[in-house]
Amino acid sequence: MRPLIFCSVALALSACGSAADEQTAEADPLIEAETEARAELAESGMVYCAVNGAASFRPDCRIERTRSSDGLILTLRHPDGGFRRLLVTGDGRGLVAADGAEPAVVNPVSEREIEVAIAFDRYRLPATVR
Repeated sequence: MRPLIFCSVALALSACGSAADEQTAEADPLIEAETEARAELAESGMVYCAVNGAASFRPDCRIERTRSSDGLILTLRHPDGGFRRLLVTGDGRGLVAADGAEPAVVNPVSEREIEVAIAFDRYRLPATVR
């Protein structure tokens, strides 16, 4: 496991940081193509999600970006009407749950994508992790 330090966030979600054991292995073309497709989908307002404990990800959640006095808020809306709100932070954490009792757990999937888990809901979001 590589420890990550996020240092900034922009657009939908973009973070830079450093890994303790940085690797420069060439990316798998299929993974790169899937990641690019999900990033384009997010630009159109949709993201892949697995909500309510679902095993597989589907492009079913809508993402909304709003500015508040606390910063950029991402609202992830589920097909069943539920939603989660995330606050984009500038303190190195990347994202945190904006409300509710459940914490957001952020894990890198690749150098261009992260997975955010809150309770039984998971989301794939575009991000740049360096």
